[in-house]
Amino acid sequence: MNAETPIFATLGCRLNAYETEAMKELAAQAGLGNAVIVNTCAVTAEAVRKAKQEIRRLARENPGAPILVTGCAAQTEPETFAEMTEVTRVIGNHEKMQGETWSGLRSELAIPDLIGATEKIRVDDIMSVKETAGHLIDGFGRHRAYVQVQNGCDHRCTFCIIPYGRGNSRSVPAGVVVEQIKRLVGNGFNEVVLTGVDLTSWGADLPGTPRLGDLVMRILKLVPDLPRLRISSIDSIEADENLMQAIATEPRLMPHLHLSLQAGDDMILKRMKRRHLRDDAIRFCEEARKLRPGIVFGADLIAGFPTETEAMFDNSLKLIRDCGLTFLHVFPYSPRKGTPAARMPQVKGPAIRERAARLRAEGQGALTAWAAGEQGATRAVLTEGPRMGRTEHFAEVEFATDQPEGQIITARITGTAAGRLIA
Repeated sequence: MNAETPIFATLGCRLNAYETEAMKELAAQAGLGNAVIVNTCAVTAEAVRKAKQEIRRLARENPGAPILVTGCAAQTEPETFAEMTEVTRVIGNHEKMQGETWSGLRSELAIPDLIGATEKIRVDDIMSVKETAGHLIDGFGRHRAYVQVQNGCDHRCTFCIIPYGRGNSRSVPAGVVVEQIKRLVGNGFNEVVLTGVDLTSWGADLPGTPRLGDLVMRILKLVPDLPRLRISSIDSIEADENLMQAIATEPRLMPHLHLSLQAGDDMILKRMKRRHLRDDAIRFCEEARKLRPGIVFGADLIAGFPTETEAMFDNSLKLIRDCGLTFLHVFPYSPRKGTPAARMPQVKGPAIRERAARLRAEGQGALTAWAAGEQGATRAVLTEGPRMGRTEHFAEVEFATDQPEGQIITARITGTAAGRLIA
């Protein structure tokens, strides 16, 4: 292994990927060049299983290297990882973003030790954390930068373990966000994505309780050289007036929204403790489409939530058509210990997998149909590689010839392949 550069493995969401970039700088500054750092996800039981599998693989490939495990799974079940003989330390989600954590680890790891599982753990109460910092990073690659504006969640959906991994909602002040985006644009980035755990709760803990739409409007006004702004997954029931106004009037806000819907049946939504009903989701998509014709929607959907009957599942399946969803993230339900849903009557595994497959097939059909309608259109494509890029709608484009990377180019769509566009 490279003695100068720590090895990082990132599982899970874009926020984890963002935080890995920040951790790379912190670990490098602390001189932890011989460490392996695994940033875990806790969203499903399968995610935890994959994290353990990844830790074992990295230990085999890097014999003698200290293995440091952090992220949401490390926060929610630190003992699980501390009991692994491959693991040297378990670091909490708050601790992983602190410079003193990494400098302290350098001195600790310089002295070989034989400690028990309890002593391995560096995880404090995430619920006691009241602020989140706007960690300055240079983005990912040369094309798109992600900016963390919020962390944590105040809601307690019955299936979700993430608040216990991330803590309560905390917002990065607007001024800090704007300054970071100015720096990224100055470094040549043509697109910035606002990211967080529960984006539409941004601002609730800040003076004056601003809303996400206020932040979007402020960024677009104060960073006029930013060509493209995206917002990642939102809770549509919390979309504020200024956010809808930005959707309607700001061409630099991209016409693609990913919605945290989870289900399309009212009883299941109530048992999930969601704050919207089926008609709320449909109404939001209709309103946004009137404000911004051509806007597209992605969504998270869970298959096989406890007590879900075939008729209830059919309502989720129909929601894809009723909302006009194009890009789906489908999650087969898996119980997370400590959540209310884990104590509810469970759907059998084969039924969950079969329903997830049907959701994915319906979603692929919707994507294929939408892509077919793009043929002949002219789109502004942000190139992410010599022959790959993304349109304003975040649709993937393949080019027949090499293109300059990290640029926004005008391209004519000439065909489609498995939901991807050809230009």
